[in-house]
Amino acid sequence: MLDHPLKADIEFVRNLILSLSPEISDGVKWNWLSFHHTNWFATVNLRSKDAIQLVAYTGAKAKDNPELKVPDPGGLLLWLAKDCAPITLGVGKTLKTNAKTFEAIVKAWIRRV
Repeated sequence: MLDHPLKADIEFVRNLILSLSPEISDGVKWNWLSFHHTNWFATVNLRSKDAIQLVAYTGAKAKDNPELKVPDPGGLLLWLAKDCAPITLGVGKTLKTNAKTFEAIVKAWIRRV
């Protein structure tokens, strides 16, 4: 059982991601809640206590993805490398406001994983 101050928001994000495709599953990767499509593509950053943040990536091993373009009209992504970007969603009302943009990011991301 997850004991985290943002548990309700984490569950909201988990359910949102899983609802986007029947091919998405979740599990534990690197000891944290992670999501899989054709490859692992995102892990929840449980260190954050003031905002929901996921790290999106294109698999367990680094890849050179010069064509990885993901629409981000809300400015939620912070690119750290060509294949890795934290997505900061906020909490509560901000999280709900960012949900549609986040859905679009996840759908675009999994098409490229």
